[in-house]
Amino acid sequence: MASPVQVAPEAWSVPLALTALATITAILYLRGWIRVRSASPHTIPAWRLGAFMAGLGSLWIAVGSPLVALDEELLTVHMIQHVILMAVAPPLILLGAPALPFLHGLPQRFVRSVLGPGLRWQPLQKLGHTLTNPAICWLSAMGALVLWHVPALFELALRSEYWHRVEHASFFATGLLFWWPVVQPWPSVAQWPRWRIPLYLFMATLPCDVLSAFLAFCERVVYPWYLALPQRFSLPPLQDQECAGALMWLCATLIYLIPAVVITVQILSPTDVNEAQYAASGEVNLSGVDDRFSLPLRPWVAPTASHGPATSGPEVAR
Repeated sequence: MASPVQVAPEAWSVPLALTALATITAILYLRGWIRVRSASPHTIPAWRLGAFMAGLGSLWIAVGSPLVALDEELLTVHMIQHVILMAVAPPLILLGAPALPFLHGLPQRFVRSVLGPGLRWQPLQKLGHTLTNPAICWLSAMGALVLWHVPALFELALRSEYWHRVEHASFFATGLLFWWPVVQPWPSVAQWPRWRIPLYLFMATLPCDVLSAFLAFCERVVYPWYLALPQRFSLPPLQDQECAGALMWLCATLIYLIPAVVITVQILSPTDVNEAQYAASGEVNLSGVDDRFSLPLRPWVAPTASHGPATSGPEVAR
C-alpha cells in the first residue's frame, strides 16, 4: 500500500488564490512592522513578527499544503487541520499584535477614508465588545468543535467543498475568538480579571477530552465516509480514528494547559508586576502616528471605555 507521504504530493496542486492572499497579508504586515520599528524600535519586538508569520504559515499549511490532499482519506490528517486552525494559527497571529502593523502597512487613503470611519462606528464597536466577551468566545469555539464533529455535519463537509470551506472558516474564526481573551492583543482591554484565564483554558480541555476519548475508545468507525473509501494506506479506518482521538487529546492537553500554567506563574510572580509597570511606563515615541492614525484603535473595548493614546498599551510595549 502507498504511504501518505507518497500520495499527498501527487494529488496536490498549489492553491494560487490562497497563496497569493497569504503572501499579500504577510507583505502588508511586514511593511507596517518595518514602519513602526523605524519610528520606535521597542514598540513591536521581532518575536511578534515571528509569531505572526508562523501563524500565517501554519494557516497555509492547514488549508493550502499537501495535507489538503489527504484530509478526505485519513481522519488523523483531518484532525491535524482542525488543531492548526483552532489552536495553533489563531494564538500565533494574535501574538503578532496585528492591529498596528496593518494600520501602518495598508494604504493610508484606505485607512483614513474606509477603515477609520468603520472603526468609529458605534454598532461595530458594540458588536466587537460583545463577541470578544470571554464567555461568548469560549462557547463559540467549543460549540464549533462539537457541532462539526457530529457525524452528519462532519460528512456533509466531506461531501461538499463549500461546506468544507465553511467548516474550516468557522474553526479559524472561533479559534481567533477563543484565544482573544488569552492573548488579549493590543489595543484591546481585558473584560475578565487575569486569574480567570487559567480556568477558562482548563475548561476548554473538557469537551476536547470527551470527544477525543469517544473517538479513541469507540469500537466502531464513527464516520462511515472513511469505510466507503478505497483503502490505499496501511492504516485501517478504526486505527486511524484511534490515532485521531489520541492526537486531539494530546494537543488539547499541551496547547491549553501550558499557557494556563504560564499565566498562573505570571500572576503569582512578583516580577510580573514590575514588568507590567515597566511596560506601562515605557514611552513609545511614534512621531506622526497619532496624527496619521487618529482612529479608535480599540474597536473591541466597551464603547464607554476611556481610550488612551494609541501607542501606550503595555501589550505593545513588551
